[in-house]
Amino acid sequence: MKTIIYTKYVKNLLLLAFALASTLTFAQEEEESKKFTISGSVDAYYRTNLNGDNGFDDGSGLPNAAPGSSFANLPGFALGMANVIAAYEGEDVGFVADLVFGPRGTDAIFASPLYSATGNIVNQLYVYWNLSESVKLTFGNFNTFLGYEVISPVANFNYSTSYLFSYGPFSHTGLKADFTLSDDFSLMLAIMNPTDQTELNPTEKYAFGAQLGYSGQFLNFLADDGAFEIDFTGGFDLSDDFFLGINAALYDNDDIGFAGAALYPQYATSDNFTLGLRGEYFVETGDYGAIGTGVEDSSVFAVTLTGSATIGNLIIKPELRLDSASDDSFSFLDSDLAAQKSLSSFVLAAVYSF
Repeated sequence: MKTIIYTKYVKNLLLLAFALASTLTFAQEEEESKKFTISGSVDAYYRTNLNGDNGFDDGSGLPNAAPGSSFANLPGFALGMANVIAAYEGEDVGFVADLVFGPRGTDAIFASPLYSATGNIVNQLYVYWNLSESVKLTFGNFNTFLGYEVISPVANFNYSTSYLFSYGPFSHTGLKADFTLSDDFSLMLAIMNPTDQTELNPTEKYAFGAQLGYSGQFLNFLADDGAFEIDFTGGFDLSDDFFLGINAALYDNDDIGFAGAALYPQYATSDNFTLGLRGEYFVETGDYGAIGTGVEDSSVFAVTLTGSATIGNLIIKPELRLDSASDDSFSFLDSDLAAQKSLSSFVLAAVYSF
């Protein structure tokens, strides 16, 4: 009798252990399908003009001489930004909270209407819902789908940014739907606040966006209260070591706007070092003012040569840049603070990603 009771006791224990193990395994699998991550980057740089002034304009607080594009424009040793991205990825739903601190982050969100009042540090803030394997909805504030370059220095090959990126929109707030049409084709449709109205919409008007993708090539369209932008972004692996990126865009707002094209050839000399060139031609139509000439219909040709050396999670980027405008530019001041047509500069940047 004792043997029978003992055998039943052992069986019950085994059943309980099996049930407990199954529960823990299920809970672990469920937990693994929901992932919370923290990632981001920190960057700093040194910059000097080789044929221009390296001081400041006491009136505006801006550098006297710097390319008319965003980021990496401060003289001497300077700060980029600290970028912290908190993300929660569930099986079907999740969120991204992308926060930025520092001059680069300030430039990225400069147009926020409440920035000066709230000290906004939000680069992106959105939730998403995977309706199916082929349909995803995103709601909130997200970085623009236009252009080749992005705000984060980790994802850009060149440390300084192009005119095309700098004068296109940085971020949008609204609702977008991404559709995977096939292995090669994708489609995105969006309704958003007017460009740069990232926290609220005081205008009661809306912008509309669309993106058609095919095998890594993207045709983008943005319509915003009479203004429109058409943008092509893509690239090709010409060999195992050689990549060619492409960006071209046209923006028009009642005959005021810009157009331009940029090529990004990049060659990997080893596993830890890549050499890349950005060649960009950018034209202003009307009195847009991006190049800084004060003259209608000005143009600029900019060539940027960048090296990228990887040491673990640290990337060192030495960079030479030459900007040459069609007219004297007040962004290209010489040592006597006189406008000139060209500006050459050197940047050494360090970017750490985690």
